[in-house]
Amino acid sequence: MAIKKYTSLLFTALVLSQAFGYAQVSDVTTTWKDSSKISTKNKAQFGEFSRNAYVYPARPNDMLELGLSAGVSFIAGDLNPEAGWGVSISARKSYSHTFSVRPTLSYFSINGKAPYASDYRDFKSSIFGLALDFIASLNTINSYRGNPKNNIYLLAGPNLLSANVKKKNIGGEYDQYYAPNPDATLGTWGSKNLRGTGLNTLIFGFDLGLGYAHKFTDRINAAFEFKSILTNYDYLDANSSIFSNAFDAIYFMGARINYNVGNKDKKVQPLWWINPNNYTYSELNTPEHLAKKLKVKLDDADGDGITDQFDMEPNTPKGVSVDARGRALDSDGDGVPDYKDKELLSRQECFPVNADGVGTCPESPCCKESREKITELQKVIETIKVNGIAGGPGGSVLPNLPSIQFKSGNAKLDRDNMKLLDAVAQQLKNNPNAKVKVLGHPEANKTSQQKAYDRVESIIKYLVEKQGISENRFIFAYDAGGNGDGNTIDLQGTTEEGPNTVPAPAPHLKGKN
Repeated sequence: MAIKKYTSLLFTALVLSQAFGYAQVSDVTTTWKDSSKISTKNKAQFGEFSRNAYVYPARPNDMLELGLSAGVSFIAGDLNPEAGWGVSISARKSYSHTFSVRPTLSYFSINGKAPYASDYRDFKSSIFGLALDFIASLNTINSYRGNPKNNIYLLAGPNLLSANVKKKNIGGEYDQYYAPNPDATLGTWGSKNLRGTGLNTLIFGFDLGLGYAHKFTDRINAAFEFKSILTNYDYLDANSSIFSNAFDAIYFMGARINYNVGNKDKKVQPLWWINPNNYTYSELNTPEHLAKKLKVKLDDADGDGITDQFDMEPNTPKGVSVDARGRALDSDGDGVPDYKDKELLSRQECFPVNADGVGTCPESPCCKESREKITELQKVIETIKVNGIAGGPGGSVLPNLPSIQFKSGNAKLDRDNMKLLDAVAQQLKNNPNAKVKVLGHPEANKTSQQKAYDRVESIIKYLVEKQGISENRFIFAYDAGGNGDGNTIDLQGTTEEGPNTVPAPAPHLKGKN
């Protein structure tokens, strides 16, 4: 009757927990990219997986579950069971999403009454137990939902028990009891059936059980649990039957409250509350990790902006404008692309065109005359560019610039040279757009080349530092063929572009004759 009563209470409590405990907590799907939740020993795997060098993500650190339980207990032995009570504390740690281990320290207090007018005696048992339970969670892995909020689990593990058993004697007092006196006759009345007093009896056992837990938050869950502890001892109820020598067992049914401890910024909730399929299905729905490896790379060999698989002209020269199919533009459709066409808009009546894209229509007299005038005007402009206008601010090329003579083996400017350079500086100031090439004529040896370099450098340095002429208006030049006087540096007006300084050809010879 007692078993039926407590089974009914357990069923009622399970129904109530289902009715009031549907708070769904956040789903964990991105731990694979959060290194703060990965232990040091798993960092290598985390790095390999992040680089797509290993197919399995690293296991995250998870919290430790601490539990406290209380409930009813009774002994299955030689007397009809009478309900007692029991309490326990535990710590549970995961091995995987399914398996975990839980050391548990328990205490049971169980009394029993013998049937009226029998040879059995009432008893009192106080039992301490230390269990190492291995737990398998049955509701974690699922292909059709995320993290579980309810967990059904099985447990089993070894137990070490310490029992303090007392049996009522004829005088109504409870005596310490461990095992029957081997010289006594079983079933007789009196204290002669007792071995005496002493230390508690040590008993070995093995428990089996099942439980149901409901999660309210990532930290807190409540559970109902039933387990039986099978022992190798027949005197937990202080009695033994002459009809059976079966060992006694302890049954416990109770409620648990569990709390997860650990820094939530560095650990996830215990793994039996996390569905390991979260990552797989998250990637299938919205790939993040896999997308890093599957970045599309479309080749474009000629760099025209049209990928090779769509480019009908994959070798277009660099910088040439193309159409949507990668072909060089041909604005007038004459078959000659624009970058080769010398007549971009040939009239169709002038087709076919020659290799330069010029049509076959004769040139009209007015066009010929205009073209000739434009040619003449271009020649005049070129002449002005080359010869400049002496003394005029618009001239771009300075005429009649002097040559600077140096004494043999010397790169220093004398007073006469400085006067000549002062006049050059005035011309440059009057013609702000003009440039000057400073040209030396060394022989084909390092000593002569370095000497020419030193002389060119001294001229430019004087005009820049003493006369305030911008350095970018000079072109530093010398030829190595010996085509001029080696002791002469020529100053030439120019429109060329060039460097205002160059590396010394033989810096170790600087200043030597």
